[in-house]
Amino acid sequence: MSNKTFLSGLISCFFSSPVGIFLFGQKAINSAEPRSACDTSGSMSSETWVNFLYWGKYRNTRCCSLSLFRSMGRVLTEILIWFKWLLLTRRQGSLVRCCFIHCAVLFPAQTSAGPAQLSPSLAGLSLQSQTPEALRVVNLLQERNLLPPGPISPPTPCLPQDLQKINCHPEVFRSTLTSIPQTQSLLNKAKLPLGLLLHPFKDLTQLPVVTSSTIVRCRSCRTYINPFVSFLDQRRWKCNLCYRVNDVPEEFMYNPVSRSYGEPHKRPEVQNATIEFIAPSEYMLRPPQPAVYLFVLDVSHNAVETGYLDVVCQSLLENINSLPGDSRTKIGFITFDSTIHFYNLQEGLSQPQMLIVSDIEDIFLPTPDSLLVNLDECTEMVQDLLKSLPHMFGKTMETQSALGPALQAAFKLLSPTGGRVSVFQTQLPNLGVGSLKSREDPNQRASAKDIQHLSPATDFYKKLALDCSGQQVAVDLFLLSSQYCDLASLGCISRYSAGSVYYYPSYHQQHNPAQVECFQKDLKRYLTRKIGFEAVMRIRCTKGLSIHTFHGNFFVRSTDLLSLPNVNPDAGFAVQMSIEENLVDMQVVSFQAALLYTSSKGERRIRVHTLCLPVVNSLSDIFAGADVQAITGLLASMAVDRSVTASLSDARDAMTNASIDSLTSYRTSVLTIQQPGLLAPACLRLFPLYILALLKQKAFRTGTSTKLDDRVFAMCQLKYQPLAYVMLMIHPALYRVDDLTDEGALNISERTIPQPRVQQLSVEKLSREGAFLMDAGSVIYLWIGRNCNPNFLTQVLGVPSYPAVPQNMVRNTMLPELDTAESQRTRAFIGWLREQRPFFPILHVVRDESPLKASFMQNMIEDRTESALSYYEFLLHIQQQVSK
Repeated sequence: MSNKTFLSGLISCFFSSPVGIFLFGQKAINSAEPRSACDTSGSMSSETWVNFLYWGKYRNTRCCSLSLFRSMGRVLTEILIWFKWLLLTRRQGSLVRCCFIHCAVLFPAQTSAGPAQLSPSLAGLSLQSQTPEALRVVNLLQERNLLPPGPISPPTPCLPQDLQKINCHPEVFRSTLTSIPQTQSLLNKAKLPLGLLLHPFKDLTQLPVVTSSTIVRCRSCRTYINPFVSFLDQRRWKCNLCYRVNDVPEEFMYNPVSRSYGEPHKRPEVQNATIEFIAPSEYMLRPPQPAVYLFVLDVSHNAVETGYLDVVCQSLLENINSLPGDSRTKIGFITFDSTIHFYNLQEGLSQPQMLIVSDIEDIFLPTPDSLLVNLDECTEMVQDLLKSLPHMFGKTMETQSALGPALQAAFKLLSPTGGRVSVFQTQLPNLGVGSLKSREDPNQRASAKDIQHLSPATDFYKKLALDCSGQQVAVDLFLLSSQYCDLASLGCISRYSAGSVYYYPSYHQQHNPAQVECFQKDLKRYLTRKIGFEAVMRIRCTKGLSIHTFHGNFFVRSTDLLSLPNVNPDAGFAVQMSIEENLVDMQVVSFQAALLYTSSKGERRIRVHTLCLPVVNSLSDIFAGADVQAITGLLASMAVDRSVTASLSDARDAMTNASIDSLTSYRTSVLTIQQPGLLAPACLRLFPLYILALLKQKAFRTGTSTKLDDRVFAMCQLKYQPLAYVMLMIHPALYRVDDLTDEGALNISERTIPQPRVQQLSVEKLSREGAFLMDAGSVIYLWIGRNCNPNFLTQVLGVPSYPAVPQNMVRNTMLPELDTAESQRTRAFIGWLREQRPFFPILHVVRDESPLKASFMQNMIEDRTESALSYYEFLLHIQQQVSK
């Protein structure tokens, strides 16, 4: 039977009945040869059917399996679904046209097609089952339950299976588009941002470490050898970034894992997309620095009143032996109020010696050689100081704060070696260089207009941070205050020195025990987590791609090199990219991030991550590979910059326009049959919801009372945190927990972790008969309905009835440990959520009468408020703009 006969029969049957297509199938079987492009059993799989109908891959094949046509009822359904998808989809660069009168073009009678005749980006790649689901048309105005029941997985790049298995893990290295457009004009047409999100120093359970005197790199672009290079033979390899052919060094011919010779392609460097090298001496400009820790503590009256000094000193006493380092580790302390206090901890003294410098206009170091001491040699002296510090300033009435001079002193002390400065501040600096005045107008906190003073009031802290960066000094800022502290200005000291910012509003040891516990947990993690010193990170990409903007805490030393005096496992980065040259002749492109750092043990190491992605030439392929969470994370970082450099309203408009433009592009350039409603591909179905969530997020919201420091800290988190933590801040996860069961539970370390379904963030989903847990990243709310199941109250909260839930439970951080199955399930689930992030989220138990109910309800993204649209109203607004 000819192809023409087959097609004409199929098309006519398509418009007739299942009986007709079944009879036609029997006719095809009778005239078919027994074997061809079918599988070894002679039957054609459903995936083969897809390829048969869509690509014409088997159009010269006359084999149609008997078993397939005998179950034609099932197959017909699949055919109808796929033809419906074809009707709704147009692929540029292919021969598909969405009308049956053009079907002859799909299967020309005489020519045959091999991989070379397909779209270059898809030659040799299988059409994955994910692609049609990603492009499934969703009418957002009709489908309300869009959230998946569990965590959202990133899209899988459409690569051959062998490459996909070894590609970099998305938690470490992730692109907003998993299919890279061939040209910048195609990217512009898609109206989607192209960028990378990195978590380069993430704690990993498995990390291959290679010790070698020869680290193999491209002689031209200096790319590290990786799984995506190609070996021309045993002695030559081609770089996957610049395509230069390089020689394989003799040492690389030996595989230390298999202890075999002559198989360089099996070396660990070519089998792992994430790998760490112990660097030889050529990667050192100076001997590796020791771990150096300097603590700078506010001891003014306000600071002592909060009680934070007791917590810091006690935590240091408990974790002093767990500080990352070796026998060379050094430690020092500076305290300050209106003067600067240094501490001589030199071995041989009977007790720590305080040295006071009152001339803060021209700060100097009284005894430079004894202020930083070896921790191993002076542990007892350090412990004595930590025990006495909280009492030394217990009765102080000094209210002034000379933070700027204290930072200058810290910089002078650490400049010769580099290291980490940990600053604890409780008020607005008001004395000496860097002093600030309050810029916040409390009456403007709920303003619907532009928010003022998001940029720093002085460049002192930025300039000092750049000086610190040049001497390999990073500054971490802990802000513990109930008053305005101008975080927009103070935060610059950490942002440009690759430090971190921690913020504890309304901190007080007695009045806010939840914040105290949160501070204790965060401080323990901070003191004991791994750390990298004197680091630099370079991001390389395939020729034709370029990097133009970085997001995170760092100093940009050159176009692709970031200076990171310290690097920690909780820091994230984002990169915006563009396409400078057409990628027409490329099937894949690669990105490589290389982090060179000194470990706390004094080893120079290089951690390398390599990501490979396919190149495509059609808009539908670009949309099919869109990673909605990565896009949202990158847009959040871009919006923070826009808020500071332009205005908050500009940033809000830009985020809204991002969703409008992308859905307009999808409607006009991908869909061929226009339908009423707001249409989106399934992969972007959550995009408008995430944008609305960003507009209602503390960083960008208007019309709701928001302290200026709270807003600025939220912006810092969006820029600095890895994507997994950012998404919980943007769109919290809501679970019903009064009916937890073991069905579908995870088993981790002999623990059973229930997996309740994620609920929509709407009051509609709340029930007075239930209990609901909201995970908002840095805080977890447990909302108890007024008519909550008494069994949950007694078995989980340990109270007989709703009125018996005490008000002070609102500020508890842990649930009572009861010997009941319900209690164990609930605590196991909350514990599992907490374990997935490095910081410690506070748990608030919320009743209807609780003052925290307002905070809980503000996270109900889909509901209308006095100053913000509901989700449905926002969709109507977007539809109106898309339809213009």
